[in-house]
Amino acid sequence: MDPSLLALLRCPFCGTALTLVDSLPVQRDGDRIMSAVLGCACCAYPVVAGIPVVIAGDRERAAMNAIEAGQHDHALDLMLDLDPPRRAAFAALVARGDAATYREALDILSPDAEGTYFVYRLSDPTFVTASAVLRAVADTPGTLDGWVVDVCGGAGHLTRLLGELRGTRPGGTIVADLYYWKLWLATRLTAPGAHAVCCDGNDPLPFARGLASLVVLSDAFPYIWRRRALAEELMRLTGPAGTLVMPHLHSALGENFSAGMTLTPAGYADLFAPLAPRLFPDSVLFDDVVEHATVDLTRHVAPDALGPEPSFTLVASRAPGVFARRQVPPRTAVTGTLAVNPLYAVRRDGDTTTLTLQFPTPEYEEEFGACRRYLPESLTLTANLTAPLDAARLRVSLGDAVYDDLRRRLVLIDAPPRYC
Repeated sequence: MDPSLLALLRCPFCGTALTLVDSLPVQRDGDRIMSAVLGCACCAYPVVAGIPVVIAGDRERAAMNAIEAGQHDHALDLMLDLDPPRRAAFAALVARGDAATYREALDILSPDAEGTYFVYRLSDPTFVTASAVLRAVADTPGTLDGWVVDVCGGAGHLTRLLGELRGTRPGGTIVADLYYWKLWLATRLTAPGAHAVCCDGNDPLPFARGLASLVVLSDAFPYIWRRRALAEELMRLTGPAGTLVMPHLHSALGENFSAGMTLTPAGYADLFAPLAPRLFPDSVLFDDVVEHATVDLTRHVAPDALGPEPSFTLVASRAPGVFARRQVPPRTAVTGTLAVNPLYAVRRDGDTTTLTLQFPTPEYEEEFGACRRYLPESLTLTANLTAPLDAARLRVSLGDAVYDDLRRRLVLIDAPPRYC
């Protein structure tokens, strides 16, 4: 945990600032606080492996007891809550250091459908739409000049994008989530430059008022029970000229996979009425992104005109420049590791490589099959795609036009290091 993050944290219950409990063991890595206990006027909270856990529960109390006893590794074991076989596998993974991959970590931390979702997240249709909207919003002057908070940000896929868009501006990018293991993945593998805070979206968010120039909450809002309270918290975080973006809100009037506790479009709009939110059908946004590399935030739709649209994106901003039509050309630069999209089976035959689209499960295909709009079923390329990939080498072997098209269509992805 960076000291700059500590200055922003507030107790979700009494609202006072959190400070280090100096009488208890503090483990540091340079300036970063790796293991400690934070206190306020009413509670105490652990910092485990650099992640503050601002939740008052039995597991968190057990982690604080471990820290107090100097058992920092045991505190991590408690927060990950792994059974003995997976705990042993996790210890072996950590011992491998930089040789361990994101997929190997997911196999241990989330060997289920959610883990599958995270493996293929970088090219699913909801991510394609959300990332394009965020890139368009980020083009507005001032949108990224303060802190950026990715609420319910999971394993940090959008957080990584937000960090790249922010660049070297003052402040930072925060990913907040209820599940500690997701934040461990985010800070170690997916978005290692981000700050992480473990907290419960059903409680008041543990941040100072008005700290963010941009607040993002993608996919998760319908799964929160206290949605009214969370809406107030999101507006509290949004600074005087801030922007709130909520991609992929499930509508009660449409059909959705794992819909959660949905509201009507009018219900969502009413929760955020003080910010005068605008609603955009996800189907229209997706079409514009895939067909025209465009995000048009001038064409919002009244809540009662959305009809049975399954999902939509809510944008609210005090900066009117956000609501514009912008080109979002494909990103061909590689900031992480160039990789073949993991949805493809790869077979090399001499000087050629054949890629075949293969969905991990029928359920995944049913929910995310719209990726066929940009991912071809199969293709054969005159290049070796089984070795570590180098963009400059592939441009020579494939030609610039073919390489750029593969990047545009997400056949080749810019993945975090050690992702696949």
